Amino acid sequence: MAKTKKEKKVFVLDTSVIIYEHNSILNFDEHDVGIPITVLEELDNFKKGNDTKNFEAREFIRLIDKLAKGQMLHNWNPINGKGKGHFKVLMDTKSAIDANKIFNEEKPDHRILNSALQLQKEAKDKKIILVSKDVNLRLKAKALGLQSEDYTTGKVQNISSLYTGKTIVEEVDANMINLLYEKGYCPPGEMLDKMTPVKNHYYILKSGKKSALAYYNPFNEMLEHVEKRAVYGIKPRNAEQTFAIHAALKPEIKLVSIQGVAGTGKTLLALAAALEQKKEYKQIYLARPIVPLSNKDIGYLPGDIKSKVNPYMEPLWDNLKFIQNQYNETDKEFSRITEMVNQEKLMITPLAYIRGRSLSNICFIVDEAQNLTPHEVKTIITRAGENTKIIFTGDIYQIDTPYLDSQSNGLSTLIDRLQNHELYAHITLEKGERSELANLANELM
Repeated sequence: MAKTKKEKKVFVLDTSVIIYEHNSILNFDEHDVGIPITVLEELDNFKKGNDTKNFEAREFIRLIDKLAKGQMLHNWNPINGKGKGHFKVLMDTKSAIDANKIFNEEKPDHRILNSALQLQKEAKDKKIILVSKDVNLRLKAKALGLQSEDYTTGKVQNISSLYTGKTIVEEVDANMINLLYEKGYCPPGEMLDKMTPVKNHYYILKSGKKSALAYYNPFNEMLEHVEKRAVYGIKPRNAEQTFAIHAALKPEIKLVSIQGVAGTGKTLLALAAALEQKKEYKQIYLARPIVPLSNKDIGYLPGDIKSKVNPYMEPLWDNLKFIQNQYNETDKEFSRITEMVNQEKLMITPLAYIRGRSLSNICFIVDEAQNLTPHEVKTIITRAGENTKIIFTGDIYQIDTPYLDSQSNGLSTLIDRLQNHELYAHITLEKGERSELANLANELM
């Protein structure tokens, strides 16, 4: 029986795909890849700087130069690797359907559309597909009769079943719960015989009216009792918060992620746990990525650099003040926090300011991690030196950057790929504890 011949496709890449992943050109199997010359122009504007997008732009330019091997880029050139297709730069020509006229504006996005439309006219034997992380550009393409799709390589496929870090187990042997309270640990026994033990996983065990919180320790292969513990005046209000504090305090766990909607206490718990173990680290860093309003650079804001970034850091200062206000001004814990800030033992800073540094003997909390790309999260983790702990917090459904979503952001990727590793623990916080009003908004709006 004759094999069905695969339809040949040409994927036209938008700039957003390349600054998301510079080697994306290698991920289209046997199909060809077109790069509009407008994309190269935009990458030229991105190549200077220390942000991830600048790194990705530079790496892509180097990759294209390497793949071209001195050949002209307006011709089809082979992409390295067996079974790969070809690539070329698409010239900036106006197609019969001019996107600039249709959308009544001259802009790079429309020139990219024109390049793809012209290729569609020339290569009638191939399916032309525009690939973009920009959903609005994809919609414009479809409006012009051009097939378009998101760049899905590396996406978390089933976000609804993303790892939560905990399991509720009913009808547990009461002796197991008794042992946890008496000795502090017990063998997993029959409870885990029916399921594969997950490293650093948390359990809510129930037996009639009895219950216990437990954690599977991958180093001694035991279930260990997790006690509710206050950290720097902050008391956990539910089982998940108790688990989050445990993971943040456990010295064997070097990497922690805490996911949850607004008001679940993610950042507050991470910061309080870091302060609780301040003697274990040289410094505590609390950082977050700056996502400017309307996607404008912060340079348009008035004032010096401190004035520009302060509005973005204010939520972190709010958490610190909340912890400090658990004590009276005469208490040593109150003044200790002020001293740590003044002596730069505790730093609240934009994430961009610490990129490129080696992080040794530091507890590093990254807030709003859902606004980072997988590559940015990887870059942060690879900076970890000796005696460094990294805690990522965020809400994978609250994305503020235009080219990320719940499936492609760095936090989702981290949770999906690192689960069941002995150095990593995750917990999803589900119950809002900020206020009844905040819970109402999360549930009904």
